[in-house]
Amino acid sequence: MTASVPGTGQPSAPANEAAIEARGLPKEFGSILALDRLDLSVPRGSVFGLLGPNGAGKTTTIRVLTGLARASAGSAFVAGVKVGLNEPELHRRSGYLDQDPRFYSWMKGRELLELIGRLYSMSGSALRSRVAEVLERTGMTGAAERRIGGYSGGMQQRLGIAQAILHRPQVVFLDEPVSSLDPEGRRDLLELIAGLRGEATVVLSTHVLSDVERICDRVAILDRGRLVTEGPLDELLAAHARPIYRLVPAPGQDAQVDVLVGRLRAAPWVTQVLITRDLVRVTVADPAVAAGGILPLVVAAGVVLESFERARPTLEDVFLEIVG
Repeated sequence: MTASVPGTGQPSAPANEAAIEARGLPKEFGSILALDRLDLSVPRGSVFGLLGPNGAGKTTTIRVLTGLARASAGSAFVAGVKVGLNEPELHRRSGYLDQDPRFYSWMKGRELLELIGRLYSMSGSALRSRVAEVLERTGMTGAAERRIGGYSGGMQQRLGIAQAILHRPQVVFLDEPVSSLDPEGRRDLLELIAGLRGEATVVLSTHVLSDVERICDRVAILDRGRLVTEGPLDELLAAHARPIYRLVPAPGQDAQVDVLVGRLRAAPWVTQVLITRDLVRVTVADPAVAAGGILPLVVAAGVVLESFERARPTLEDVFLEIVG
């Protein structure tokens, strides 16, 4: 049964549903179909990675879900509120950091946050306390009295996250929040985003796939405006795991390695053996059989290994396999 958001008359999703639920969302820009009847479900409390090649519809999806753009049809709920333009309750329950945040350069960091807090009907000591709290959390206390125009890119992104979480939203949308940062700044900001787990649902749009592997527990991949796949990151990686084993022999065993390679190629469950200077790469037809069959062949050939492992796919491997 669908209830309504108090004081708005707008329908809301049942309390036990996902943090975000979208069904059949199309969005066109002239002749360009940015979203093609998109379906998306984001569980409550997750750090959710939204991935896709350029033009896949990631930013359009976020703009529709935050009420900054209108889908041509379909329906969506965010934090129990039906998505639409000019919906105050939607803005109260969600936070948003644009991929290219632009703040008043003449304002100080603390001034900006206090202004935003007042827009959310915060005031007095409660506002000052909350501003101080998010400044501390984002590492911006020392820069709070400086003008934003003098902030580095990383400082502006931190301020952007501070304003996105200031009003304690249930869902936080972050569009490419770390793309322009150096490795140290990206690491710090990712730790900050990961720290939001448990107090809000986070939707992170990015093209840096290693960042998603580091902090996201679920992933959705878009292509041409459609959802291609979605699920827990570990399950997604496992589903696309390749039946490949990597063997690194200790140096000085050329003759023994040649024997091993010959025996591996003769095994009925081996489909390919590739050799480089210090690596034997074995592709198998049956990983379960190979797991118990490779090491006896290694021992029989008299080869000493420095390492032996099954190749673990990266998110980049999965991404390229799915969207090419």
